[in-house]
Amino acid sequence: MTATASTTTTGGALMRAEIDQQPAVLQSLLHRRTIIDGISREIQRRDVRFVLLAARGSSDHAALYAKYLVETVLGLPCGLASMSSLTGYQASSSMTGVLWIAISQSGGSPDLIEATSAAQAAGAVTLAVTNAPTSDLARSAELHLDLGAGEEQSVAATKTYTAEILALWLLVNSWAGRQNPVAAGIPDVVARAGDVDISEVADRYRYAGRILTVGRGYSYPTACEAALKLMETCHVAASAFSGADLLHGPVAHVDPTVSVVVISPGGVGGRLLRPVLEVVADRGAEVCVVGDPDLGAGIATPCIAEELTPLVQIVPLQRLALELALARGLDPDRPRGLTKVTRTH
Repeated sequence: MTATASTTTTGGALMRAEIDQQPAVLQSLLHRRTIIDGISREIQRRDVRFVLLAARGSSDHAALYAKYLVETVLGLPCGLASMSSLTGYQASSSMTGVLWIAISQSGGSPDLIEATSAAQAAGAVTLAVTNAPTSDLARSAELHLDLGAGEEQSVAATKTYTAEILALWLLVNSWAGRQNPVAAGIPDVVARAGDVDISEVADRYRYAGRILTVGRGYSYPTACEAALKLMETCHVAASAFSGADLLHGPVAHVDPTVSVVVISPGGVGGRLLRPVLEVVADRGAEVCVVGDPDLGAGIATPCIAEELTPLVQIVPLQRLALELALARGLDPDRPRGLTKVTRTH
């Protein structure tokens, strides 16, 4: 059922509660790893040579994260599906050898359901990753991975987003046959990320009119998700860019009136962001670095392997969006014009 806006304000209580629930949700997922291992074994049994990811909204940013994982960990070609090619233009092609992964918190978007059914009819192995095991999307796919995050009442997705990130990481990790002892500590690291002080940055950005979020590699999906959270809760003009794409033209938009949030995952992505930081600083922008404290002042997050930083670095940015919305007199639990389920065709 589609949630509708209420005239009753909650002052961000729902969003705050669900941000705080994330360590417990992630712990629950870790306890169900054997189910995810079973899904990966079924995928391994098939002749998968290519992966296509289909999603909308926050789930699309989780899909972008999965694209990096599939390419770097599994060494398979991977793409983001254009669902309208199947649903609108009625394109048909053979998908033999394709794993189609549809990601949706609600499992209720008609175009995602229709595209998944079309992909399966074209020969793809289809997997739905949802927080709704009885949804139409879950039923339309051959395989289903249940996030088990519990009902999400806040319109702005938080706990389901990080659940998607961890579920996809666990799936790829299992598929690759990797034994990764760091998994057990993930809920604790995410809890510590939730305690990071963001008050100084919230004060600085309270009246920001334009915000750019920038990442590279594993931090690019986080930049996209952070921009979405700022747009939907604070009604601020926020845009996300890969650091490389920013330098290919949009950097002309950067001046002292623009606030820039640079999200560094450390490792390879952090090194690739250094030239971007130099350019935006030279242009006089207000810069906040999230992640690596060696790159400048901002929000220092707990250390974790680069491919897991999207689980950690989004948490203080969720809290930043919440606090900025409240500072602007808005209720982040009731963004104007938005409902919990968006039904696109």
